[in-house]
Amino acid sequence: MELLAPNLRVVFCGINPGLSSAHQGYPFANGSNRFWKVVHQAGFTECQLAPEQWQQLQDTGCGITALVARPTVAASEVTRGELLSGGEALKEKILRYQPRSLAILGKQAFSSAFGVRNALWGRQEMTIGKTEVWVLPNPSGLNRATLEQLTASYHELFLALE
Repeated sequence: MELLAPNLRVVFCGINPGLSSAHQGYPFANGSNRFWKVVHQAGFTECQLAPEQWQQLQDTGCGITALVARPTVAASEVTRGELLSGGEALKEKILRYQPRSLAILGKQAFSSAFGVRNALWGRQEMTIGKTEVWVLPNPSGLNRATLEQLTASYHELFLALE
């Protein structure tokens, strides 16, 4: 469930697939996950894609990957070691494809994967090659952020890429 290609505007990087995504074979497949609604409302897609239409995201200059491939019920089951090695693998992928930006979905996951303490939301000081790194809230239904807060964060990235 990875969508990477040269010259993308952004690659959205989730923590790891949930069990429903692993079972269905689509990223962000759980009905409580707000990813598809948020990327649409933030301006990345003209219409709201269904999880099974995930490959159409590339038509809008967007890609998808995850820090860790192992599916779990909750992202909290992913170990620090998995996140750290996932961060190293992600750097290699981003250096290969060099999208304009990489959006890590989750502050704690970003901190663990890249060893950055006290990360703030939004654009980070670090880059991977020429790729800007952003930290955005995770769209999981377990995240307490409202749909409006999520959309505003993702829209900030959308505007920066215009």
